[in-house]
Amino acid sequence: MPSNALVLIEGHRSNGPLYVRAAQRLGLHPITLVTDPAQYDYLAAEGSEAIRVDTNDLEALIRECSRLRATYDIAGITGFANPGESVFVTVGKLCRHFGLPGPDPASIEQCCDKFVQRQLLAQAGVPMPAYRLAAKARDAEGAAAEIGLPVIVKPAVGSGSSGVRLCRTADEVADHATYLLGGAHVWQSAPRILVEEFAQGSYYGANIMGNEVIAVGTGAFGPPPHFVFCEYLFPASLTDDEHARIVDVSLSCLQALGLGWGPTNIEFRWTRRGPVVIEVNPRLPGGESELVQLAFGIDLINEHIKLVIGDECDLRARLSRTAAARLLVPDRDGILGRIEGTSLAAAVPGVVDVRFYVAPNTPIVRKGDAGDMIGQVIAASTSPAQTKAILQRAVDLISWPITPFPALDE
Repeated sequence: MPSNALVLIEGHRSNGPLYVRAAQRLGLHPITLVTDPAQYDYLAAEGSEAIRVDTNDLEALIRECSRLRATYDIAGITGFANPGESVFVTVGKLCRHFGLPGPDPASIEQCCDKFVQRQLLAQAGVPMPAYRLAAKARDAEGAAAEIGLPVIVKPAVGSGSSGVRLCRTADEVADHATYLLGGAHVWQSAPRILVEEFAQGSYYGANIMGNEVIAVGTGAFGPPPHFVFCEYLFPASLTDDEHARIVDVSLSCLQALGLGWGPTNIEFRWTRRGPVVIEVNPRLPGGESELVQLAFGIDLINEHIKLVIGDECDLRARLSRTAAARLLVPDRDGILGRIEGTSLAAAVPGVVDVRFYVAPNTPIVRKGDAGDMIGQVIAASTSPAQTKAILQRAVDLISWPITPFPALDE
């Protein structure tokens, strides 16, 4: 039995299996501590050890890790933003407790509170949208009036675009704020709302390891008022000057927030003012690591695990290609029908992966967040135009009809 274990706190449907496989390739035994193991199909599919434990209970996690140390040498501990990024605060505390490399829990905690994050970035002069904090629907309306419509209304703590909405009128602001505070939204902290200026412009995301910006990609969203990604592409088409500006602002963010250990993802909109920071996330984003590897030859997950276990990272680019993903997001609620054409799509030259996360006959109920994605197609080639064409050809071969739910008898 392997003696060196990598402990993973919670799971992730896209990055989770990649961490499990990368750990195994590095000669580690991955063990997932998870509130509900059945939530992640890949744990059983990969034959990966999973232990049920309340991952919100730090003392319970310390006891479980201490028990595991009777059988294994725990080489490192990391985790996934599920249900929220506060998992990384827990990871940092566990690493401190057991004397392992890890992020600074205090820095992660202030980064996870998006209002505190905004305040710290503002103090450092980082370009950002105007923002206000609101604890009541009436406060949100007042904040929107001060900032000027349209605005983004979102929870002050959260991830995966959960509860994030573009509001174009005062009534929409009031309605969404009332919804968020009314008990339907699952809060990961005390209910507080951020109202932000809608920064309009192209979307860019910087993937960072330590203090080094590894890759800048671009993304596209589905229809408003939600912000559900439908496409990513690496690398983003930027001039040297534009790339340098994103790198410069990214490093300012790390310094302002006390980050700089492990992975960080920074989201931007390129506005008339240049790049403005939408959010700093103290983690690898879901789904982008594969694209970075295909485009640059850098396996961010592998290098993150090496960092976690105290080894040296190798972040040198080995490739110069274009990689893109089309995220399959339903345009209606209903029952997912038969999925057809995946093998034809996978056979298109340049297609790297065709994957569905749900099976036929699954009820589809959209929430307007990252969880709406039900599959993805990934392609890579030597140019952006060619990669986009390959991706479109593959997507056109796939059929995944959704039949609306039967109307309820009145």
